Amino acid sequence: MAPSADRQGYWGRPTSTLDWCEENYVASFYIAEFWNTVSNLIMILPPIYGAIQTFRDGLEFRYICSFLGLAAVGVGSWCFHMTLKYEMQLLDELPMIYSTCVFVYCLYECFKQENGISVFPIALLLIFSVSVTVVYLQWKEPVFHQVMYGALVACLVMRSIFIVTWVYPWLRPMCYTSLGVFLLGFLLWNIDNIFCDTLRTSREMLPPGVGVVTQFHAWWHIFTGLGSYLHILLSLQIRSTYLKHRPNVKFLCGVWPTLHIDPPKTS
Repeated sequence: MAPSADRQGYWGRPTSTLDWCEENYVASFYIAEFWNTVSNLIMILPPIYGAIQTFRDGLEFRYICSFLGLAAVGVGSWCFHMTLKYEMQLLDELPMIYSTCVFVYCLYECFKQENGISVFPIALLLIFSVSVTVVYLQWKEPVFHQVMYGALVACLVMRSIFIVTWVYPWLRPMCYTSLGVFLLGFLLWNIDNIFCDTLRTSREMLPPGVGVVTQFHAWWHIFTGLGSYLHILLSLQIRSTYLKHRPNVKFLCGVWPTLHIDPPKTS
């Protein structure tokens, strides 16, 4: 975590229970953590495009919710790092729980009939979300939130590996790419937390353009945003394959992966 000696800016003194390693109000008087803020664009713009494409393809509403949930996390994280206010911290952290619950539902219900709704897992995930919210609002301990989020991610990892091992092994590259990118972000998140003092000292000695590269919490946003986006594509591809659609990964501008449903073959 960041040392307390930071500049004051437009949003005043931080009220959040967390203040990350990026120096406050260095790049802008109006944005507390500039790089930690703008790095959230990867969690906002691509998922919005994904939601629109999913709607156009007529796919199930749950996957639109998945993309929009990831975008909501990006917006909440933008507001949190821009202001370092406690209310905005909740706008970041609680949607992480809610959106991941949607991911869990999609992945564990991927082999059910089309447009079917399973009440029991929805109720279970709803109870989990409400319980985490109530406890976290009373017990403002970030580690609690991190453990609960980690438990949901672990459920996704186990289910994903099971599916690509025993059901659709040809989807292993996408699965392991998603997992590897996410874990790389998690590694950088830990480095940013543990070696914050060292990173801050190094940024004082490095040219500004080079020092930006050491903003590892911003890289956490980029890699986990990409990893989460790829996970949604994986989940969509599993579901579409099971429903005998014709999923096809295409690259927007030759770079960014998107999933499209090809029209049925004519006989």
